[in-house]
Amino acid sequence: MSTLSTTNVKNPSSGSNNIVLAADGSTTITTLTGTTITGTSVRGGVTSGTVVASTSGTSIDFTSIPSYVKRITVMFDGVSLNGVSHLLVQIGDSGGIETTSYKAQSTISNSGSTTLNSVAGFPIFASEAAFNQNGNLIINTLGNNTWTATGTNAMIGGSTNSMNMTGGSKTLSGTLDRVRITTTNGTDTFDAGSINILYEG
Repeated sequence: MSTLSTTNVKNPSSGSNNIVLAADGSTTITTLTGTTITGTSVRGGVTSGTVVASTSGTSIDFTSIPSYVKRITVMFDGVSLNGVSHLLVQIGDSGGIETTSYKAQSTISNSGSTTLNSVAGFPIFASEAAFNQNGNLIINTLGNNTWTATGTNAMIGGSTNSMNMTGGSKTLSGTLDRVRITTTNGTDTFDAGSINILYEG
């Protein structure tokens, strides 16, 4: 099998390049006169990040997320902390991770009165060091650098296995390009599991 490497494809009767292939995987297609699609960007499918073992440290960052991305899924498999802090997912742009002005809450499914509010990020309720988190947090763009989040995780291994639910929103100062998974107290460390992200345009 052979591979043709090019960044532009041009129709001989056209005055401009009709297909432009960008380094970030996006493809811009400009059609000839008489058709109905002009300047449409065709993105790739779902892109996976690199799995990170959540076995040490106080935070895990995923960076260099392309500017065209419209949805990010943060995935947790057996993620645990060494203390009673909760997980916290934060987003950011070229200026860094933003840690204020979130409107977010996490609730345990079998106890509607047990809630955790946060302005520092999207919280994921834990409450016991023995719990490990298994599930997803999905972050979608609303437009104008505003992002909404919703997620469900199974809390396994604690005194009473349960589910937590998270929802919230945050408007960034610029285009999202990074996600951080950390803790609500900033000092408890990861001690088990793995984390990865998927992103799509």
